Amino acid sequence: MTGGPKLVSILRQGTTLIASIHTALDDTQMVRFRDDLIEQIGRYRSRGVIIDVAALDVLDSFGARTLRTIGDMARLRGAETVIVGIQPDVAFAIVALGMSTGTLETALDLEEGLEYLARRDSGRPGGGTTKRVPLR
Repeated sequence: MTGGPKLVSILRQGTTLIASIHTALDDTQMVRFRDDLIEQIGRYRSRGVIIDVAALDVLDSFGARTLRTIGDMARLRGAETVIVGIQPDVAFAIVALGMSTGTLETALDLEEGLEYLARRDSGRPGGGTTKRVPLR
């Protein structure tokens, strides 16, 4: 086992998973990341997933498709996915090459991604703050 830096970290904050991609991943690593993240959604009963791609200066078509697939799979497991930190050059390349984020939500940074999920949860039945009503 190598002692090098982690390529990806997945942290849990309440019902949200925050996955940070620290360096460009090859296709095999992207698939392993997808599988690990989807498994953790079920394990922690996550309602939201944030994928931080701020460290990426390139994103190929397989990577973009895998991120869309993660979003679709997460939605089927009850979690919404937000991609944050897309660099300007990456955004330009995505548009210029005709790629898309599909139905994935995007936000400028982690803070905005967390705010988006909090707003979404406050409108969901059983989400947001709960009012306690005394029983009579």
